[in-house]
Amino acid sequence: MTSEQESLAVAISRLVYCNPFLPERIEAEREALGHDFTEHGADWNQRNDWDAIHPNVALLQEKAAALADVLRKSHGNKPPRGARERETYEGVVLFYLFHLFRTKFDQTVEAGLRAGNESRKERVGFYGEFREQADRYLVFGEEPLFEDYRPEHVFAFFFQIRRAFFQIFRHLAGGSRPITRLRAAIWQSIFTHDLRRYRRTLYNRMEDMTTLIIGPTGSGKELAARAIGLSRFIPFDSKSRAFEESFAGSFYPLNLAALSPTLIESELFGHRKGAFTGALQDREGWLEACGPHGAVFLDEIGEVDPSVQVKLLRVLQARTFSRIGETTARKFEGKIIAATNRDLAGEMKAGNFREDFYYRLCSDVVRTPPLAEQLADSPGDLENLVAFTAARIVGSGEAPAFTREATAWMAEHLPPDHPWPGNFRELEQCLRGIALRGTYEPGAATRAEDDLAAAFAEGRWTAAELLSRYSQLLHRRYGTYEEVSRRLQLDRRTVRKHIHGNGGDS
Repeated sequence: MTSEQESLAVAISRLVYCNPFLPERIEAEREALGHDFTEHGADWNQRNDWDAIHPNVALLQEKAAALADVLRKSHGNKPPRGARERETYEGVVLFYLFHLFRTKFDQTVEAGLRAGNESRKERVGFYGEFREQADRYLVFGEEPLFEDYRPEHVFAFFFQIRRAFFQIFRHLAGGSRPITRLRAAIWQSIFTHDLRRYRRTLYNRMEDMTTLIIGPTGSGKELAARAIGLSRFIPFDSKSRAFEESFAGSFYPLNLAALSPTLIESELFGHRKGAFTGALQDREGWLEACGPHGAVFLDEIGEVDPSVQVKLLRVLQARTFSRIGETTARKFEGKIIAATNRDLAGEMKAGNFREDFYYRLCSDVVRTPPLAEQLADSPGDLENLVAFTAARIVGSGEAPAFTREATAWMAEHLPPDHPWPGNFRELEQCLRGIALRGTYEPGAATRAEDDLAAAFAEGRWTAAELLSRYSQLLHRRYGTYEEVSRRLQLDRRTVRKHIHGNGGDS
């Protein structure tokens, strides 16, 4: 190789294993392309049009293809021997192969989403072509480039990377620094910070890494969880030419705040017929339904009763559980992802959250930023987020016109520093209001908090009225009598009385 080719090879090798949402990605592209680097739109990995191939990436594909051929011919039937030389060769070839089949992997992701749970039975037609190309560059005579080389594993690894890109951008819109940091954190939750080690050994050990997502209500914690859960490694069977599991059906969400402890246990662990009133037949819970490459998402983990925390701790420690009403130990093989908007440190001090359970949850912590923080960093993102959401509300065909209408309305009627206390959930409701009535009244919950604070300061209400208004505010925010009862340390019937005024449901 010439010195120029060697520098290019080293830079491309860096690209293969770096976190694409950190500055190192752009730095490596700049180093590889030199004067040919295009500055405009270079941060393609932070934008919503990520699936469009940027000129820098297109040029790198072209250079990598030519360089891979040069390197392969130069080695003949003997692979590179030095560790650095071998690593560089591997990086160039993997970059070339990945981009050669990138479009077909994307089509496989989209087909999997359409097929849902049936996608694991779908034969992947281009695997034969992929294997032929992989063997051509990664096998020298009878000797593979790396000892554990298996083309089906490289194939599954590439499919996971494209799936991760797809899920991260599908669920997380915007180009602000807070959202880019979130994308980088999610990428590390999926692949760790060392992608080489992940490809070698950690790909089948990530179920032991519990992820805890923290952030305010409505900031996209479940969306982050979906991006992680739907991007797990799934082995490819070269004989059937199909993946072992469906990624589209591998995510099992459960909102713990909306259920009583008994229902939580039934949903998670399943139950035996006759275990309790209403258990009319055996039932499989989420932990049992979740396969080894799936994920169970426990939303609002800070709300869960200590008795359930103990049982979940056993799942995390021993990877076993039992259905309600039976003693048979069953194995949980998937990954746990949890989320909360609560201050768990404060909950532990108050005795509401077990320390041993917390320290089983916190090995991997992801923070979702509030919407106001994103818009403060990048005000122009509001239009992007409106466009991202509009398609779900009015349909893709109507979305561009509605986006212009909605952003114009917000520019006229909302202050530039509107705090968006409800975060993305509030933004979505704002857009629904504009679609329905051409207007939106922001912050009903915020006004209730302001009224409560003003009434308290001015002494307008009696103690009974104050408790009633506060109970109503908490019920609007948390949605269940049980949670309001726990927070106020009052009997559930007393809480209902204060919320409804007469103890009724109307």
